[in-house]
Amino acid sequence: MIEPHAPAPPGTPPSWGGPCGPEAPARLPVRPAVGRFLVLAGVFVCAACGLVYELELVALASYLMGDSVTQASVVLSVMVFAMGIGSLAAKRLRGLAAAGFGALEAGLALVGGSSAMVLYAVFAWTGGWGGLWADGPRILLVVFSLVIGVLIGAEVPLLMELIQRVRRQDPGGAVADLFAADYVGALVGGLAFPFVLLPFLGQLTGALLTGTVNAAVGAALVLGLFRRDLTRRARRLLLAVNVVVLALLVTATVLADGFERAARHAMYGQDVRVAVQTDVQEVVLTGDTDGRPLDLFLDGRLRVRGSDERRYHEALVHPAMNGPHARVLVLGGGDGLAAREVLRHPGVRRVDVVDPDPQLARLARVDPGLSALNEHVYGDARVHVGTGDVFRRLRSTPSTTYDVVISDLPDPAATASTKLYAQEFYRLLRRVLAPAGRLVVHAGPVSAQPRAFWTVDATLRAAGLPAVAYRVGAGPAQGPDGTAAALRAPRGWGFLLAARTPPALRLDPAGPRPRTLTPQTLARDARAADRTRIPGLPASTLVHPRY
Repeated sequence: MIEPHAPAPPGTPPSWGGPCGPEAPARLPVRPAVGRFLVLAGVFVCAACGLVYELELVALASYLMGDSVTQASVVLSVMVFAMGIGSLAAKRLRGLAAAGFGALEAGLALVGGSSAMVLYAVFAWTGGWGGLWADGPRILLVVFSLVIGVLIGAEVPLLMELIQRVRRQDPGGAVADLFAADYVGALVGGLAFPFVLLPFLGQLTGALLTGTVNAAVGAALVLGLFRRDLTRRARRLLLAVNVVVLALLVTATVLADGFERAARHAMYGQDVRVAVQTDVQEVVLTGDTDGRPLDLFLDGRLRVRGSDERRYHEALVHPAMNGPHARVLVLGGGDGLAAREVLRHPGVRRVDVVDPDPQLARLARVDPGLSALNEHVYGDARVHVGTGDVFRRLRSTPSTTYDVVISDLPDPAATASTKLYAQEFYRLLRRVLAPAGRLVVHAGPVSAQPRAFWTVDATLRAAGLPAVAYRVGAGPAQGPDGTAAALRAPRGWGFLLAARTPPALRLDPAGPRPRTLTPQTLARDARAADRTRIPGLPASTLVHPRY
């Protein structure tokens, strides 16, 4: 509840001075105009750093735990709530505004700068322990959001006190100046994170350097501009605290690369061969040495497991190839493994592979292990690679272009893929299909996520593409949806074969004989999938995703 107060008469200086009283301005080493500029510059930098911490938590949590909408909602709502708590708590520190702000910025720099490294460490080293430890990253995400929010919220009352002690003005004008610098700083931080920090430094180093800047600016502002307001003991203590914080952050920055390699080994094993951060995702290749099968991880999720990938790709591709199949579109599948199965069928004249990540397709072409697994499919003149936004690509594709469309995408529970499982997307696919064309969709694990799977079925039907469901039996670490921390979780693959009229689920009698799939097992898997059916589910759309 806001306490009632009488407005001050015009020209009356507000009482922001704490124990020094309203008549005691700060003893600055520079002119008040310069001091005021320096305070607003500090507000600008601190606001930029605060937003970077916020975005870094959202981005890393989305990468580690998936579902970016949920992670963003948790971080933003908890942080805004905590900012209110911090603002209230800072009322008690206004009398010690300079010392309080210096200590607060040191704490914020340490917590915010190290948050990405700590969160990544917990995920990497404890994510596979099971039990309560499986929720460790989620709990830690909330804790970091609370602490960072409290510290950011406490900045404003203390900065208001400091700026009024530099040069008194009416409260409305002071608030306007303070928030203008704060919001502009937030804009710069918000743009710097995706366009500078993330692509050039990565999440760990970017957060650590942001914390270093935050600590340095906070210490310089207090110890340089307001040092005469501090006792000698307070100056020494504040200097020592900031030196320790800066030393920790700089040391962590130097060790960040080694830490990241150790965390990767903890998650993926000791034989990480390739680890690259592309413009789209993190790509990790393990195995293919000492007889160990090759595994491909995209953003921490197991996309290909060499020991059983053929079961997945044969089930994905071969039922859809029963019929005309001269022109084939593969959505996703930059690893080339779906295209490998397509090219086993005679009569294929053109295969278009459209993957959002051009560097994955390049890796599948040049990496010895991955190119051997896909049987050097990108050396075939019939295969053409396109990259970029799949949705946009389909909108510019002429009607009835393809006989077969193979949707080899992450399951719809991953937020980045949700729009590619929407009714609008399937209407685009229906338009580019030839009249007798077929569409096959990888729709996630039907046993583990039946509601999401049958929502895909309902969405296909709403788009005019009735479908028949089938699955490939469960087993350890199957499919492109597992994470490195949960390789032993029982999984299964679920598929939907769709067309303008209800399709027949059969293998092409004139086609190649799959190694892992027979007509009998295909019929059995279709019956098993149908037993999990959930009727009456609504379709998913762009504006109302249901997954």
